Parts: sequence; structure tokens; C-alpha cells
Amino acid sequence: MTYATVMVSLALDQSNEARLQVAGELAERFEAAIVGVAAAQFAPPLYFTDGAEAQALIDEGEASVKRRLAGLEAQFRAATKNRGGHAEWRSAMDFPARFVLAQARCADIIVSGGQSPAFSDAFALASPKDLVMQAGRPLLVAPDRVTWLDLRSVLVAWKDTPEARRAVADALPMLRKARDVTIAAIPERDGDRSVVMAGVTDVAAWLARHGVTATARICEGARNETAAAQLEKVAGDVDAGLIVAGAYGHSRFRELILGGVTQYLVTQTARCVLLSH
Repeated sequence: MTYATVMVSLALDQSNEARLQVAGELAERFEAAIVGVAAAQFAPPLYFTDGAEAQALIDEGEASVKRRLAGLEAQFRAATKNRGGHAEWRSAMDFPARFVLAQARCADIIVSGGQSPAFSDAFALASPKDLVMQAGRPLLVAPDRVTWLDLRSVLVAWKDTPEARRAVADALPMLRKARDVTIAAIPERDGDRSVVMAGVTDVAAWLARHGVTATARICEGARNETAAAQLEKVAGDVDAGLIVAGAYGHSRFRELILGGVTQYLVTQTARCVLLSH
């Protein structure tokens, strides 16, 4: 398995440098094509007028959005012109999440920014919180503070679920390029540690058969410490540049409301995160 097409989702009124850098490096490492995507809609004001004045307002707003999308294309072209390989741009006057999710069919992995606001503007931003739960592709979140794709140390946040299994399989190309891989599991309260260790050991053995040497680790957190806090400690201990994890919602009825660890991983600012759902 490899990544043949890397897609990077750009956003209006946000910094795109980190995600462009990470996506470009990823495409170079795997000699992959890179596809830039962006979309936005003009959001009319709550107070409105009618007739010719209304149409003029709409035309002006849509023209502004088109100019800003053209600016994103120019930024994408400038970031990819010296990297070699195939580069393609796709944009539209559309709701960003809907457009990016539709384009995801042509990609092996999507790169997005992190730290989307709690109430993001659906007219201007494809939130990583939406993309990770609906894209059907792994999402690589690149926080604004990240300056390169650091694969020297990778942390796999293991939980014996279908989402975590998909995440490890989706991350396999990057795990093969990593210098150190740690698989960490956080036992449930009063859980059987021997069962948890058996699962982590199985994952390490599976990775070994794919040419990846990994160290298994069971987290030892304080009684009232959250899973996210325990994971952050381990990530700091191993100096992880990338965290790999399954993405979870609070319930099957409201999957867009992310669970605690997934919410933390999408919004933390120190490391790239690969998430699969």
C-alpha cells in the first residue's frame, strides 16, 4: 500500500502554510500526485434588500468569493511548483465540506488544518471535524504550528475498535518510513490489563510482518486523569511528531459531535494527527 494521490483542503481566512507544507512533503515522499481543493459560498446578510440593489449585493459578494478562491489557487500553485509530480487544483462556489467530501473519492489521504472553531462557518470552512467523520478516507490534520512532516517518532493510540484498526492500516505507508513507532493503549478503569497487553502485542506483531518494528506500551495514568491527558504525556515522552488514532463520535446518532480524545486530537497544536473513522 502507498499514497498515490494526496489531497489538501485549503480554507478562506485561515493560515494554509502548514497544511501545504505537510501535503507537499507527503506527496514527495511517496511520489504521489497532489490535489488542492477549496470551496466557499457567499453568505447573504441577515438584513436584506430587494430588487436590483439585492442582486448587486449578491453579485459583489460572489465576485469577492471567486477572487479569494483564485488567491488560494495561486498559493497552492506557488507551494507545489518546485516539488515535481502532478499537481491539480479544484474549486467551486459550494459549501466547503460538501465539495471536499465529494472530491475525496479521488484521493488516498486528505490533509487539513486543525483548530477549527467550535461554531465554524459552513459557508467558508470545511471543518476537520466534518471531514474526519464523513470522508471515507484517512485525514491528516496539520496544526498551524507544524513546519514539517516529522516521522522520526510515531505514536499509535490503540483501542481495539474497527476505527483504530483502519487507522493503523491507513497509516502503514508512513509507519514504514518512521524511525520509532510506539503503540500505546489506555486501559479502561478496572479493565483487564493482560487483555489490553495481548491486543497491543498482536498489533506490534502484525506491524512487524509488514516491516515495521514497534514498541508496545500500556499507559499508567492517575485515577482521575483523562484519556487525552494520558495520551499527551506519552506523546511527550516519545517526542511524537505524528499520532495515529481512530476517530469516534459520542453516539451513532450524532457522530459529528466528537468524543473527548478525538476532539483533543483535532484541536491540539503540537503534532500532526492521522485519523480514520
